[in-house]
Amino acid sequence: MRTSKIERKTSETQISIKLNLDGSGQHDITTGVGFLDHMLTHIAVHGLFDLTVRASGDLHIDVHHTVEDVALVLGSAFDQALGDRKGITRMASFYAPMDETLAFVALDLSGRPYSVIDAEWGSAPVGQIPTSLFPHFFESFAVTARCNLHARVLYGRDDHHKAEALFKALARALDAATTVDGRRQAVPSTKGTLTN
Repeated sequence: MRTSKIERKTSETQISIKLNLDGSGQHDITTGVGFLDHMLTHIAVHGLFDLTVRASGDLHIDVHHTVEDVALVLGSAFDQALGDRKGITRMASFYAPMDETLAFVALDLSGRPYSVIDAEWGSAPVGQIPTSLFPHFFESFAVTARCNLHARVLYGRDDHHKAEALFKALARALDAATTVDGRRQAVPSTKGTLTN
């Protein structure tokens, strides 16, 4: 079973995430930030991951710590569930349209964290989330998932659609990259490891 359970507690947030990479999209998500719940639901449903998220944070200040820390814990959950990453497809990409918007995500579960996020946003928050936090979510996820993540909004007008398309593209790319390829018996790397 490629599963994980990660808990993180700080003075700012308390987060618990359970993940099954080989699920069917079942989800139970409560973060206190409605739009974040909506985006995490996309990851579960479109990635076919079973995902349970419980988060409580200092929302009386703002949503920053909750959004950031959920991304960090989610990345750690993927890292733990992948184990030694033996047999996985490893690299994948996906284009996701959302009405007038088109987004693209490419990722490599290489064990080396790096991210490039290319998107233009308006100044108003989406739901409760300042648009500056969407690239920060992807960057934080890449660090703890230990993956190379490139995300781009090619075009679009509506920031809700841009965020939603990015999260759907992330979900589908993660689904493809985490899939076990029966032809692979070893770690998909010429170095023989994806742990460093």
